[in-house]
Amino acid sequence: MGSLRESLNRFKQQQEKCQSTLTSIAAGSKTSNRTTTPAPRVAPAASTLAKNPVPAVKFSNDTERLQHINNVRKSPVGAQIKKVIDLLFESRQAFTAEQINEACYVDVKGNKAVFESLAKNPKVNYDGKRFSYKSKHNVRDQKELLRLIRTFAEGIAVADLKDAYPTVMEDLQVMALKAGRQIWLLSNFDSQEEIAYPNDPRVPIKVDDELKQLFRSIELPRDMLDIERDLQKNGMKPATNTAKRRVMAQNGNILNKPKQKKKKKTEISKRTKLTNAHLPELFRNLNG
Repeated sequence: MGSLRESLNRFKQQQEKCQSTLTSIAAGSKTSNRTTTPAPRVAPAASTLAKNPVPAVKFSNDTERLQHINNVRKSPVGAQIKKVIDLLFESRQAFTAEQINEACYVDVKGNKAVFESLAKNPKVNYDGKRFSYKSKHNVRDQKELLRLIRTFAEGIAVADLKDAYPTVMEDLQVMALKAGRQIWLLSNFDSQEEIAYPNDPRVPIKVDDELKQLFRSIELPRDMLDIERDLQKNGMKPATNTAKRRVMAQNGNILNKPKQKKKKKTEISKRTKLTNAHLPELFRNLNG
């Protein structure tokens, strides 16, 4: 009897164990309906790998670009500074060190000499994070340019305005045209540099009495040859050549224009087709 009871107990335990297994399987099937289980990765067979070998990995297919980057970073500090300043001047935007590296391959952050020289350059403005171009006069358009020139009654050198903004030279020409005449562009005979003067009646211009007297006391030569010589001494090209004209006049070759042939007047005859026959007074003297 004892052995029979033990067998029944083992049988009951097996039934409970089977019941719990079935319950867990049922719960797992419900979960699998909600979330998909990824399929296990199957490793390729060794025969497949032997037939299709993996291509060798190349370090770079961009050799020319890498060589260019290497040449830029090995170039002198001055050459790298010029490259960065050209970038800032043409774009007129502010760049971080990383952006400069991406744009022109100059490693500002990794090269201490380049960084210090760039931060101290008078043409560069560095705010602690970004680099930008620094012109001599901070003007951005034609209105600000005209306002600046009007503050210099004695004139301002055009060379100091060339880097203000990209179209500054075009604006200077527009303001100096006869249509506008807002400024005057005159050349300095000593340095041959152009100077911009304001043409504004509100700007007071005072001329010394000594300068007026000196101007009025200068007596111009009466002979055009002397005038032309004085112009050439001061670096100006005369519009006339008096010596050549006088030689041609002596030889009788001055302005010998060919005579124009006179056109024959068309005469009206009886054979002429008349379209104004209703005006007989016009045709009284007809040639037979």
